[in-house]
Amino acid sequence: MVLAGLTPPEWEISIVDENLGAPDYAAMPRPDLVGITAFTSQANRAYEVAAHFRNLGVPVVMGGIHATMCLEEVMERADSVVTGEAEGIWPQVLEDARHGSLNRRYDGGLAEINDVPLARHDLLATGYAFGAIQTTRGCPLNCTFCSVTAFNGARYRQRPIADVVQEFQLIHEKRVLLVDDNLIGTRPEHVARAKDLFRAMEQANLRKEWIAQATINFADDEELLTLAAKVGCCGVFIGFESPTPEGLQEIGKKFNLLKGRDFRASVQRIQRHNILVMGSFIIGLDIDEPGIGKRIAEVASQYGVDNLNVLFLTPLPGTHLWDKMKSQGRIALNAFTEDWKYYTLTFPVARYKHLSLARLLPFLGLPADG
Repeated sequence: MVLAGLTPPEWEISIVDENLGAPDYAAMPRPDLVGITAFTSQANRAYEVAAHFRNLGVPVVMGGIHATMCLEEVMERADSVVTGEAEGIWPQVLEDARHGSLNRRYDGGLAEINDVPLARHDLLATGYAFGAIQTTRGCPLNCTFCSVTAFNGARYRQRPIADVVQEFQLIHEKRVLLVDDNLIGTRPEHVARAKDLFRAMEQANLRKEWIAQATINFADDEELLTLAAKVGCCGVFIGFESPTPEGLQEIGKKFNLLKGRDFRASVQRIQRHNILVMGSFIIGLDIDEPGIGKRIAEVASQYGVDNLNVLFLTPLPGTHLWDKMKSQGRIALNAFTEDWKYYTLTFPVARYKHLSLARLLPFLGLPADG
């Protein structure tokens, strides 16, 4: 939707989201250019779609996080690949496509955040439970399992508040997901900007309900919580990741260890504003031993979270974790590209130090000899 906002008006644009179902591509008018983005777990389907259009002689450009992290793999399956954030290079891609002279690769790097246009929400189909908007990019935490810092950088960049409010007004859905990896950031000036954003949202009288992702410091500022609730925040997704300090140190999330925090008290401060807390944890750290699932359930209950989200430690391309596990021969599901479909964070795709794949895989309908 953002790139559509950068596309000159002489281009006719359609957005197809296969999360709503795969259309009959054969029945669609033949396009001049196809752009595809996909998460790692969607890569194989993206390659199928790319092959369909390339067989028709339609040039295909692929971009996004998987294309950036697995460049050589994607270059074999597309006419052109855009790595990094595409805003700065997209006009050049279109101009080259118009003249039939696409480069094999374009590198967008990190976009100038003030130049990110309003997303074209009008191009989406109906039927979504949530609209979506992004107000910041980048994360300084650089956790070992996460590719956000590798893709969007460690510098926390904030879109102009006026642009965010204007785009909010373009969203049709009553409920909205703020897709920022960390809505309020980690530093005082980041939190101050979040407060200014909420004040502007209040002034605009958006009348939306929304949920967001943040770190536990969301609970530390009463004014922030009051403002967030006043402008529609009804839930926050927080990565607690591990029930032990040793686990947090292992994955590099030392931010959660600061100040000797009382997690239960933090959760309760958020909930007092009628904001639900979704707590996320990871199974499969080197520190984890059999019984970790029960331990996570107990700790989540102690914290008092409203919902519990538990994921398997997954080495995604571009992460420190991928480099470590690959060098140690610990990536179990490694028949690529076929096995990308298991990289949803809900399958045990690696060999964990103290947890048995032989016991885990059959339970999930996978062969035990991975």
